[in-house]
This record gives sequence, C-alpha cells and structure tokens, in this order.
Amino acid sequence: MFLKEKSLSAAGVSASFKENWLSNPKADLLSGLVVALALIPEAISFSIIAGVDPKVGLYASFSIAIVIAFAGGRSGMISAATGAMALVIVPLVADYGLQYLFAATILAGILQIGFGYLGVGSLMRFVPRSVMIGFVNALAILIFLAQLPEIFMLEKGEHFGFGKLGDLDFGRFAFNAGFIVAGLVIIYGLPRITKLVPSPLVAIVVLSAVVIGFNYDLPTVGDKGDLPSSLPLLSLPDIAFSAETLRIILPYSITLALVGLLESLLTAQLLDDMTDTLSNKNTESKGQGIANIVTGFFGGMAGCAMIGQSMINHRSGGRTRLSTLASGVFLLVLILLLGEWVAQIPMAALVAVMIMVSVGTFNWRSVALPTLKTVPLTESLIMAATVAIVVLTHNLAYGVAAGVLLSAVFFARHVAHIVKVTSVVDPDNIERLYAVTGELFFASTNNLVYLFDYDAVKVDRVEIDLSGARIWDTSAVAALDAVVAKFADRGIKAELVGLNEHAEKLHVNTTGKVSSH
Repeated sequence: MFLKEKSLSAAGVSASFKENWLSNPKADLLSGLVVALALIPEAISFSIIAGVDPKVGLYASFSIAIVIAFAGGRSGMISAATGAMALVIVPLVADYGLQYLFAATILAGILQIGFGYLGVGSLMRFVPRSVMIGFVNALAILIFLAQLPEIFMLEKGEHFGFGKLGDLDFGRFAFNAGFIVAGLVIIYGLPRITKLVPSPLVAIVVLSAVVIGFNYDLPTVGDKGDLPSSLPLLSLPDIAFSAETLRIILPYSITLALVGLLESLLTAQLLDDMTDTLSNKNTESKGQGIANIVTGFFGGMAGCAMIGQSMINHRSGGRTRLSTLASGVFLLVLILLLGEWVAQIPMAALVAVMIMVSVGTFNWRSVALPTLKTVPLTESLIMAATVAIVVLTHNLAYGVAAGVLLSAVFFARHVAHIVKVTSVVDPDNIERLYAVTGELFFASTNNLVYLFDYDAVKVDRVEIDLSGARIWDTSAVAALDAVVAKFADRGIKAELVGLNEHAEKLHVNTTGKVSSH
C-alpha cells in the first residue's frame, strides 16, 4: 500500500512538472528568445532612467527572470527590471549611490516575502474590473508613447515633444518609419502563411539582416549603451549596516515592494484571464521577493513582472515556466556571447514588436460605442480616471490606487441610496411594524432618521425589523439610537428586532456610547 501511494505521488509530481515545464517546449523556447531580444534595449533604457550603468539593468533582468521561473506563482509571466521600479530609485541613487540601491533592493525582496506570507495576494479581489481594464489600457498607451523617441530617432535621454519635429531629419525619419512598417507587416502578415515560428522573431531577424547586410545607418541596440562582457559576482552591498542606513533605504524599499507587487499581481491576474488558468498570487509575491533578494546580491536593480514582455511572451506562444526561464538564459547568452551581433539589431525591429504589444494589449472593446452605451457611466469614469492618472504620472500604482478609491466612493454612494423603510399597523392596532432593508453604514445612515413618520404613529409601541438590513459600523448604531430616541420623545416605545449575531454584538457594545448628544 505504501509503495502504491508513493508511486502515485511520484506520478503526480512528474505530470505537474511536465505541465509546468515541458508541455509546450518549442513555442516556449522561441518566445523566450523573442522576449530576451526585446528585454535588452528596455533594460538599458531603465538603467539610464535610474541613473546607473546599463549592466545593472541587464544583470537584474536575467537574474530575476531565471529565479522567478522557479519561485513564481504564474507560469509564462516575465519579470525583469522595469520602468516603474526605476522611477522609484532615481532619488536614492542620486543622493546615496549604487550600493544603497542594492541594499534597498534586498530589503524590498524581504518585505515582499513577508507580504506573501501575510496573504497580500488575496487583496486582488478588491481591484474592480473597470480598474483592471484602465490599468491595461493605460499600459498599452505608455508602451506606445515609450516608442516615440525611437520612431523619431531622438538623442539618448531626450523625450518626445512636438517642438522636436522642427529639428527632425524627415528623410532619415521616413527611412526608419519604413523599416518599422515593414516589421509590422511581417508580424501581422506571417501568421496568415505559417505559425511555425513566432512572427516577431522573424521580423527582428529579417530587418537585422537587411540593415547589417546593406550597412544602413539606423539606430541600433548598441546605441543604447555598452553590453556587459562578464557575469556578475555575488557580493554584499558595500555600506554601513546601521540604523541610519535602514532609515535611508526603508522608505524606498517599502515603495519598491508595494509597486512591484501591485504590477506583478495585476499582470498575473491579466494572464489568468487570458489563459483561463489560475495563478497563486501569494506564491508570486514570495517569488518576487526571492528574485529581488538574489538580484540585489548580484549587482542588479529591483524589478517585477513586466506586462509588456509578458504579452510578447503570450502572443508568441509562451505558456509555461520554460518560456520564462528561456528568456533569462537567452538574455544571458545574447549579451555575453553574441553581444557584438545583438548590438547591431536595429531599434526599428524592436519598436515594431512593441507596437504590436501595445495594440494587442489595449482593450478596444472597452471604448467601443456599444460598450459605452451599455456599461454603467460610473465604470467608464473609473476606467478613464485610471488611464488618465497613469498616463500623466507614468506610475501604474498611482492610477490603480486612484481607481480603487474612486470605485469605493461610487460603491458607497450607490449603496447609501438603497436603504428603505416600510411600515404597516398590526391588525389589532396595538403596535406599528417597520421593516428596514439595505446596508447601514456611515454613508447610508445620514438620512435614516428622517425615513420614519414619527408624528403619524398613533400607537404606544413600534417594532423595527432589521432582518433585511446589515449593520456595518457605529454610525449605523448611532442612527438607530437616534430613531429610538425620537420615538421615546413622543412617548412611544421602540424595539429593534431581527438583528443578526454580528449586528446584535455591535449594537449591545456601542449603543448609547456613540451618540453625538
């Protein structure tokens, strides 16, 4: 019996391993290669944003991708250095230097593991669908806007603005744009002929071959910065381990941990919906923490899940943990062994891939006229507010937080208006019966006291039935106390009935103690 159970257990482990790693090997490896190629310029760009050497972002990207493949809770999701995390650490690097960044990254990872054990992943259910759609649409817009400097071939560090158009070399711009359009034609046209190879990979290879073969003068990956030529070494941050150091890095670490988890869990939820599978959000939280700890010790910056790269992976056929691992391994191989060739890849090819991701990520149905006519106006406003705040601040966390807060306000406003009070006189004309229905809390109880017709009551006793209501807070208790007091002022005894166990306990403990009089 023991041997039979052991063999069944081993068979289960083998089946799980195959499902998570080897159920889709060809597509996973090819999609991992596409992701790795797209990661290089992004990792370099995020390093520049953070004010650190390009190798810091590249080290972070391959180490996080490799670690999260084993430790994460969502198959097929790509994690690496990201723009949102880079923006957080800009002041830290500027004021205190690179070693403090590594320490803050390690501490952020420790905090994320703690949040994972506290069950922070379960909080995802409080993010409404309208906020999720706003998050996705905003990210699609940001991905596209991030390509504008490459489309218009601006100098490193320059941001796109209409004032830049006056200095534009239109001939060179048209040539670059032509290559981008050619890349898009391959990306969208090749799948109509064959799907054996991911079309984004074909676009990168073909455009690179043309540019290199004809020696065309177009911006390349190498223009973004030098690629590292050696592996990073395991080391401790070169800082003083003191209370003062903790005071400096803790605020940044908390922000990194929260922003990283927010982006990672929202991305995991999005992939859950797209693949009709369920991920373990708490495991993902802990996995992100482990990945950041490792990258901090190996000289990398903090990272998290990348929705853009995850979309590339998904649309290129990547589904299992192997695709995530492949992206990290291929990135390592590309920058260490094939760096000379990778540096010659034209940015136009990668821009075409990112435009595909932007178009595919945006939820076009959410802005279609039939949808806008049928969806409640409040949900459309929440989605629009989320998009606007994210695009204006370039911070996904701000937009999502504002969207959730606005959703809560609209929900409270809606619930506050569905409290009803009905009444009948009993057949013996001895007492009047009131029935209260709805959610009783701070926003809904302001007018509760005015829903009773005190002066019209001609009996000595009233009964207020709360079996159809839910008492949430002491504001509701204070409102009910006020109702009872108003009846008492008229010589009428009022009795509350139908309270559930929670409401009964709350009322007994707080009645008479929360009144404003």
